[in-house]
Amino acid sequence: MRLKDKVALITGGASGIGLATAKRFAQEGAKVVIGDRSEAATQKASAEIKDAEACLLDVTQRESIEKAVQGIIQKHQRIDILINNAGITQDARLVKMTEAQFDAVVNVNLKGVFNCTQIVAPYMLDQGSGSIVNASSVVGIYGNFGQTNYSATKFGVIGFTKTWARELGPKGIRVNAVCPGFIATEMVNAMPEAVLKNIESRTWLGRLGTPTEMANIYLFLASDEASYINGIALEASGGISL
Repeated sequence: MRLKDKVALITGGASGIGLATAKRFAQEGAKVVIGDRSEAATQKASAEIKDAEACLLDVTQRESIEKAVQGIIQKHQRIDILINNAGITQDARLVKMTEAQFDAVVNVNLKGVFNCTQIVAPYMLDQGSGSIVNASSVVGIYGNFGQTNYSATKFGVIGFTKTWARELGPKGIRVNAVCPGFIATEMVNAMPEAVLKNIESRTWLGRLGTPTEMANIYLFLASDEASYINGIALEASGGISL
């Protein structure tokens, strides 16, 4: 088992890629803590995974994060893996995007990653080890029509990743990012069929990715198999950018 007895906190872990990651980590022996702001969804997700723990956590509220992290430390005495997966979209073209839409996405996707990492990192520093994996996106490399706010946050997450890899790497903590393409989550599947067909036609594998495929990447980067990988932003998009 690649994560035997590792304590892993996964934000946004109650659905989509986060839930798939929680399931894969549990299969590999991790003690999984599913953090999400929906209590009902978090309880439902944890019930699906043997020995997983539900943790009410809002990445925009530092008090919520601190309470969650202190609970994990009290129970397990450590946090080995942080998966900064929580994220939202509120799309609109630049000229129509409201300030509220912009702020909401920045608060979750960018400041939320900062909040969680800043609160967890001191415990990893005390341990002298840890692995942090941040959810970016291909949109954070190339931009995307109608996603000024989302693109900005995912570009920013890559900047976080490369900066923290320099700051924390010498202390035994690796920081990496994953840049998924279009993945068949509930959010993506809700798009109009014509839009989905267009995405598939632009992807050289001819299909959307699956949450489990992304979970396998998180698993590799979090595990000791990736012990010499630090500061990368790994694109996993089926070749859509080619």
